[in-house]
Amino acid sequence: MCPMNAHPDKLVVKKVASVEKYMAKPDFLNEFCIVSKSSTFNFPIIFEAMVWLCYVGLYKYSYLVDHANLPLIGSANFPYPQIGLYALISTLYLIPYYRWAVPRLLSVRRYASLLLLSVLVFVFLTTLNNIAVSWIFFQFTELQTVGRFFDRESAGFFMDWNMIMTDMIAFLSIAFARFSYQNQQERHQIEREHLQLQLTLLKNQLQPHFLFNTLNSLYGMSLVGSKETPRFILLLSNMMQYILYDCDQPTVAVQGEIGFMEGYFELEQKKYPEASIALKVGEIPQSLQLPPMLVLPLIENSFKHGRHKLANECSVAAEMAVENNQLLFWIKNDKMPKTPFGDRKPPGGIGLVNIKKRLELYYPNRYELLLTENEETFMAKLKINL
Repeated sequence: MCPMNAHPDKLVVKKVASVEKYMAKPDFLNEFCIVSKSSTFNFPIIFEAMVWLCYVGLYKYSYLVDHANLPLIGSANFPYPQIGLYALISTLYLIPYYRWAVPRLLSVRRYASLLLLSVLVFVFLTTLNNIAVSWIFFQFTELQTVGRFFDRESAGFFMDWNMIMTDMIAFLSIAFARFSYQNQQERHQIEREHLQLQLTLLKNQLQPHFLFNTLNSLYGMSLVGSKETPRFILLLSNMMQYILYDCDQPTVAVQGEIGFMEGYFELEQKKYPEASIALKVGEIPQSLQLPPMLVLPLIENSFKHGRHKLANECSVAAEMAVENNQLLFWIKNDKMPKTPFGDRKPPGGIGLVNIKKRLELYYPNRYELLLTENEETFMAKLKINL
């Protein structure tokens, strides 16, 4: 007999030996990567546009007007629009610097070259650029007051270090933001590909496991002429089809996952008819998409280390539901007894490491995985904010 210490719906266990809680780690750049893949939101582009609008269009324009010693024009909010256009055009030369040169040098770790290039751009090239652009504006400006400003700028008698430093800070910040964002996206893609390989490996491990165990059961059923043999063959066929063909996508319909889980539990129940093996499925929107075989490591872990294989009336119980826009899944099993030669090997291993990595990838900062274990039972509880 393997009585349950608590109702499966409650996480109340006496004499708890260990509790492991895994929560998503905040990663804001990772969030930006994920959002940009699912929508038109792109952080570097928006940040760059804000710098051009707020810094160049407002601050730099206001700074030049204030330092031009020009007379005020009534109550105009934007006097001397020529200076605003000058602020914009005289800054365009920095686009190749922060969009191409800085990220390229950072990617190859040429920091000394980046420092030298920055000095050349902001000290020498800025002066030459301002002289050339202001001279062109002077040729086409009829208003004498503004013309004198452009004439003075084109003479190149002095360098405005305040403007040079603010230009450097503003556009280097864009360059670093673009570089960091791109690196984060590349890392995110590598992690996806790595976990896809792990999923493929998991499928490859699962296929012979299913075939070996299920064919043995089919052989025994065929010997006694069981009427359930056709049902068993159809169930195995559907599950293998799901593993081989339906799990190639990044996400699958939740109904496919549920069908696979129900088939898994039914196969285990037929193998151990005296055990209490149950899967309860609550209300789940049919439109929900999940990464394929996301909770399979938790299910496999319970069946692999469950005591139901040795003693009748032991149990493996699980439930999945969606409540308050949260996906809830838990599974609980009676544990194998300790051997006289030492402690049992702790449940988990590669499968639990796999699910933690996949959760961090697909649901960053949106999940909680709780593993609770005592002398007799093991329970895994997963909560995902959808």
